Amino acid sequence: MFLFTVKNEVICLEIIIFAHYIYVMAKIKVVNTGHQQLPAYATEQSAGMDLRANLEAPVVLKPMERKLIPTGLHIALPAGYEAQVRPRSGLALKHGITVLNTPGTIDADYRGEIGVLLINLSSEEFVINDGERVAQMVIARYEQGEFEVVDELDETERGAGGYGHTGVK
Repeated sequence: MFLFTVKNEVICLEIIIFAHYIYVMAKIKVVNTGHQQLPAYATEQSAGMDLRANLEAPVVLKPMERKLIPTGLHIALPAGYEAQVRPRSGLALKHGITVLNTPGTIDADYRGEIGVLLINLSSEEFVINDGERVAQMVIARYEQGEFEVVDELDETERGAGGYGHTGVK
């Protein structure tokens, strides 16, 4: 385990060596005000941890309806990290349920409850039950940028070519 300081904040990182890869595991403080188990990785190389609905009663999502689903979780991420809330592929494929603001970003300084903004893109109602895995959360490092105002940008091969510029084949 390594300790170092970034902007007067002590960061604790656990380094895990697996095969030929080095994984850095950030320690995340969590308060669980709900009654669900904490998110966990399903396998050693899973990128995301499943988030579970923390409900007192089932929630019905009608077609094209969106609702904020509580998890009961509050986290404190180390500086330089974010949590990304992403859809679960099985819910998307089988039921048309996805996370509306994909990926939803949880900033390191946010201390409120994690909510999952789900939308039903299917033509049928979908029932969300207590404890159901509704999304996945990926922990990621990020960099902050600073804008530099210039009069023009350098030329590139792509230039201003945007949506559909490179074709489909």
